[in-house]
Amino acid sequence: MQPFPFDIVGFDLDGTLLDTSGDLAAAVNHALAQADRPPLAVSAIKPMIGGGARHMLAQGLAATGGSDEELLERLHRVLLDHYARNLSVHTAPYPGAVAALNALEAHGVKVAVVTNKLEGFAREVLRDVGLLDRLSCMIGGDTLGPGNSKPSPAPIHAMIQRSGGGRAVFVGDSIYDVAAAHAAGVPAIACRFGFLMQPVEELGAEAIIDHFDDLLPALERLG
Repeated sequence: MQPFPFDIVGFDLDGTLLDTSGDLAAAVNHALAQADRPPLAVSAIKPMIGGGARHMLAQGLAATGGSDEELLERLHRVLLDHYARNLSVHTAPYPGAVAALNALEAHGVKVAVVTNKLEGFAREVLRDVGLLDRLSCMIGGDTLGPGNSKPSPAPIHAMIQRSGGGRAVFVGDSIYDVAAAHAAGVPAIACRFGFLMQPVEELGAEAIIDHFDDLLPALERLG
């Protein structure tokens, strides 16, 4: 039996490992309501996800009439407070995600998460869905300090170090994910089912998957 080609498979969280769109959209719309803005559809909010909560809210405000820095800061806290109370109401792993993790672990591969979500929120939601204890490490958007979230390569380098080293690959759904992986010298796999800001083919990933059933074959081809 051939050894598996990767020692570490890292995953983005929102739009990759977990479908968090329902809970994130609810938090955005709760914040927008405080400014008497109309709610946005989940489908409209999905492309805003990936750069962190503040970035997501800024785009939501821009889509509903714009904002200044003071309004953005005030509503950012409103959004975070609401999300903290409602992290996992609608959130769940994508179809096939848990089976893919099982298969990777059966091959002796370490799995990790690198997300731009705040570390505290990420740990709690991963705990809620039963995945936190399966990870070799979990790095959030604030784990390494300002300026060290994706698309910086720093969290990918930290993921590899904290997982014990070896050949790594990163799976995500945004240009932040692919750019961070490539800056760290790591191949990227893009998810067509994620919260895409642009056509998945434009992300520049080495492979694209339509479902988690495609992940292991894609990894084996890359290897």
